[in-house]
Amino acid sequence: MKKTALLLLLAASTLFLSNTNSDSYPQTYFRSPVDHKPLISGTFGELRPNHFHSGIDIKSKYGKIGDPLYASAEGYVSRIKVQASGYGKALYIDHPNGYTTVYAHMDKFMPEVEQYVREQQQINQSFFVDLNPAAHQFKYDQGQKVGTMGNTGRSSGPHIHFEIRNTATEEPINPLLFGIKITDNIAPKLHQIKVYPLNDKHETLQPFVKNIGKGKSGRYYVGGDTLTIDAWRMGVGIKAYDHMNGTSNWNGVYAIETFVDDRLVHKTEFEKFHFDNTRYINSHTDFREKLLNKAWFNRCYRLPGNDIPMYPVLDNDGVFDLTSKTQEIRIVVHDASGNHSEVKFWVRRKSEISPQKMNSYNYFLPYNEPNWVDRDDMYLHFPKGVLYENLYLNYNASPDNSADTYSNMHHIHNKQTPIHSWYQIGIKAKNVPEHKRDKAIIALCEGSKKPVSHGGEWQGDYLVAEARDLGGFCVMIDDTPPTITPTIFKENLKGYSKIQFKLKDNYKTSRKLDTYTWNGYIDNQWVLFVPNPSKSVITHRFDKNLSPGKHTFRLEVKDERGNLSVFEREFLR
Repeated sequence: MKKTALLLLLAASTLFLSNTNSDSYPQTYFRSPVDHKPLISGTFGELRPNHFHSGIDIKSKYGKIGDPLYASAEGYVSRIKVQASGYGKALYIDHPNGYTTVYAHMDKFMPEVEQYVREQQQINQSFFVDLNPAAHQFKYDQGQKVGTMGNTGRSSGPHIHFEIRNTATEEPINPLLFGIKITDNIAPKLHQIKVYPLNDKHETLQPFVKNIGKGKSGRYYVGGDTLTIDAWRMGVGIKAYDHMNGTSNWNGVYAIETFVDDRLVHKTEFEKFHFDNTRYINSHTDFREKLLNKAWFNRCYRLPGNDIPMYPVLDNDGVFDLTSKTQEIRIVVHDASGNHSEVKFWVRRKSEISPQKMNSYNYFLPYNEPNWVDRDDMYLHFPKGVLYENLYLNYNASPDNSADTYSNMHHIHNKQTPIHSWYQIGIKAKNVPEHKRDKAIIALCEGSKKPVSHGGEWQGDYLVAEARDLGGFCVMIDDTPPTITPTIFKENLKGYSKIQFKLKDNYKTSRKLDTYTWNGYIDNQWVLFVPNPSKSVITHRFDKNLSPGKHTFRLEVKDERGNLSVFEREFLR
C-alpha cells in the first residue's frame, strides 16, 4: 500500500512539472552564479511589499560579502546600474540564446568594470549611473568571474539576487525552470486559509480566517466541521510557504491550484511576469491582512481590477457559487522542485442568507472608470485602473491648527485599501505666506509617524501632488534644511582612508521624489560619495593620488524642496 501511494505521489509530481513551462527553457545552458552549493533565501514570485520577487536570492557561503560570482553563460555586459536602494550594484549580461542574466547587490565588479563605472560617475558627477557599454567592451565566458557578492542597495544581508530575463521583453523568468540544481525534497507548509463571502459584484462581505492543522498521518486539515457561508458565492485565499534543505528561510511557493468538487477553478503559477505588472501583488494578496497582521495570503480568485496574466486557469475569476449541498474545496500548493502539499475542507451555503449591510460612505467609485471627487477645498482624480475593486469611499475633514499646517486635515478613506498607481490630489491651502509658497508640500500623516512629503505644485489656490496611498493629507511647510553630521572627519586626516557623514531630513518623501541630493568637493573638484541608505550615511574614500598637505572640503546637501545645508572645512593629509 505504501509503495502504491509513493508511486501515485511521484506520478502526480511528474504530471504537475510536465504541465509547467520548464520544458520551454534550456536545461543545461546556464550554471549557478556561485561555486558553492546554492542555498535559496528568496524564491521567484515571492510576495514582497508592493512587488513580486523577480529572481532567486542565493546566500553567501559563510554569511559574509566577497564570495566570487561567475557568469552563468557566455555573453557580454549590456548594462551596469548603480543606485543607493533597489539592486544596489547590478550587472546585466546578454547571452546569444536570447536571455539576459542579472547579478544584483554586488560588492565589487571586476577591476576593468569598476574603473569604467568610476569614470562615468566622475563625468556625470553622480553616484547614480545607468550605463550601456558597447557589446565588445566587457565579454565573459561561462564560469568566468564577474565580481563579488555584496549587500548593496535594498538588501538585508550578503547574498546574490540572480535573474534570468527574456532579453527582448525584459520579462524575468523563474531561474529554477532552467535546470539550476538545488536540493529540495521538502513540501510546502500550509498555515491558514481565508474565506471570502462575496456578493453578486464579487465584493467582499465578511471574510474570516481558519487555521490549518496537520494530523499524525501528515495530512493537512481545517479545524471544525463543514464551514457554513453566509453568502451565495465565495473565494478563498491561503497562507503557505516553501522550505528547502539546508536553510531555515520561509520562501514563496511556485504554484497554487484550487479545486471545487475536483473541478479546477483557479491556478496561480509563478513562471514569469512583466515589471509593469508587479504592483498587482496588492490585489493578488490580501493587502489588509499584510498591513494589519503581517500575514501574506495568496488570493485564489481574481479581484475585478487585477489584470496580471499570471493565472493560467481562471474559471469565473476563481469565484464559485455556493449551494445548500456540501462542496469539497481542495487547495494544492507546489514548489518548483515537484514537491506539493494539499488541504481539503468542506463548505455549504447558509439556509437563510442574511441581508447585506452596507457601511456608510460618501462616494461610490467604480473600479473600471475614471473617478473624480470634487469639493470646495479638496479634489481627487483617480484615473481608470487605479482601483482593484469598487471603492465605497469615506471622506471627512477636520481643522488642524498646528503651527506648521496650512489646510484642513483631509481624511481620505483608510490606508488599508490598496491603490495600484498614482492618483492626483489637490488641496486648497490657507494663509500660506507668499515667501514660503515654494516650500509648501502635501503631506501624508498617519498617527505619530513622520509625515511623508508628496511635494506639490501650485495650480491657483490649490497645491497639487500625486499619491499612491489613502489616508490623512494636509498642506505643510518644509523650509528646514537637512542636517549634516560628520561621523568620520577631523582636521588631521593623515592615515585615514575615508570620510563619512550622516544625513537627516525632517520629512520622508514618497517614492516619486528624492529625499535629498548631495555633492562633495575637495579643492573645488567633485568627488564621489557612496550612500548607505539603511544607515543614512554617505562615504568618500580618498583617491590614492590625493597629495599630502592642506585641502579644502565642501559638502552640499539639498532636500526635495530646495533647502540647502553646507559643511565646509579644511583638513590635512
